Amino acid sequence: MIVSAKNIQKSFGALQVLRGIDFEVEKGELVAVMGASGAGKSTLLQILGTLLIPDAGSLEIDGRDVLSLSGNSLAAFRNSRIGFVFQAHRLLPEFTAVENVMIPALIGGASTSAARSRAASLLESVGLGARIGHKPSELSGGEQQRVAIARALINTPAILFADEPTGNLDTRTKEEIHRLLLQVKNEMGQTVVIVTHDPALAALCDRTCILQDGAWKE
Repeated sequence: MIVSAKNIQKSFGALQVLRGIDFEVEKGELVAVMGASGAGKSTLLQILGTLLIPDAGSLEIDGRDVLSLSGNSLAAFRNSRIGFVFQAHRLLPEFTAVENVMIPALIGGASTSAARSRAASLLESVGLGARIGHKPSELSGGEQQRVAIARALINTPAILFADEPTGNLDTRTKEEIHRLLLQVKNEMGQTVVIVTHDPALAALCDRTCILQDGAWKE
């Protein structure tokens, strides 16, 4: 089991956003989380990704009790075992595509040569082998998202979390990213959880879980 979350609860002030969520993900699964705006999808994803601490509940990622970690230990675990792709690409504008992809590996202690080699290989695999020296401003929105996906995979994470990864893209580019995420799952065996409003993307997943008012819809 890559993700095992039990009784996850989260409130912001008087507003209870998550009401005792149980959620498990098996190795190699591609899972979609859907629901209306305000249902708690992004809050759940941030908790699963260790970016937000729940008020109650337990969470294991790749067999590790992540709620027992803090500070540098939590940051190191997140960098090595969790990958993130967001709606906004969050690429550093002053760095090239390959340099952006290298960053998590360098943070994790990889040598510059090893990080560059791995980054170049990943960019090739996502169809950007000819664009590794381009900066984000020289890339299309779809290409930037491909760089972001390669960056999320650089440390071979146990799980990849994607929050509305195609939300800012046109229909054709969305379909390209959909195929890429499916490729990542099928060819790399990557476990992926995607928060999305896109039924076409959810249809490609192994299963879809729907949040409604902070709880799973039956």
